[in-house]
Amino acid sequence: MERLKDKVVIITGGAGGIGSGMAKAMVKEGAIVSIVDVNEETGKSMEKELQAYSPNSMFLQADLMDRDNLGKIISTVVDKYGKIDVLVNNAHASKQASFEDTTQADIDLSFNTGFYPTFYLMKAAFPYLKETKGNVINFASGAGLAGHETQASYAAAKEAIRGISRVAANEWGKFGINVNLISPIAYSPGVEAWANAQPEYYESVKNQIPLGRFGDVEKDIGSVAVFLASDDAQYMTGQTLMADGGSIMLR
Repeated sequence: MERLKDKVVIITGGAGGIGSGMAKAMVKEGAIVSIVDVNEETGKSMEKELQAYSPNSMFLQADLMDRDNLGKIISTVVDKYGKIDVLVNNAHASKQASFEDTTQADIDLSFNTGFYPTFYLMKAAFPYLKETKGNVINFASGAGLAGHETQASYAAAKEAIRGISRVAANEWGKFGINVNLISPIAYSPGVEAWANAQPEYYESVKNQIPLGRFGDVEKDIGSVAVFLASDDAQYMTGQTLMADGGSIMLR
């Protein structure tokens, strides 16, 4: 249970949902985790939960839309721990709308919370990841891979993230840095709220998943993140791992 012993990990959007699931899975494997989130209350609560396993783990409050914060996140972690082993770019916000109703504001929200933080955090972390031969874990989505309806802004940003991840995988491989992506389906608080609001629609979607359920944020998604952050995945880079119960089977 120490595949990530003493690895220093940054997880954006780590106070809840998939981010918190990954954080819990990683500290249980010996990692020191810095979760980054805009919500102070949930961030502090998660910090206490993580410190029960990893006393040096911490919460950093930051608005990822403020690009001046991005470099500070990296420098704060390096100043405290002296290194970065794993960068997990998980945070992303978006608004659903039909293609014809998608506005510039919708595109800006999706790119400013998802694509640009991923891009700039990768750039800022690069010198330190070179030193540790570290890992980057970014997030893709079935919305982009399959072109889900009402997801134009989200799909665009997610596919842009996949694009730069593959470029970085090619360019950074010579430094021993692995860059991979997870495309998840998980029972997050947002999905729970949707299930309560539209139970029949939720059941119909769940029944289309070959494994018949939404993933658990810690056991199903967190375990994949642990694998990618560990030495077990040292010969994998530029890959999109579908942690989605078989919903999309890449060919």
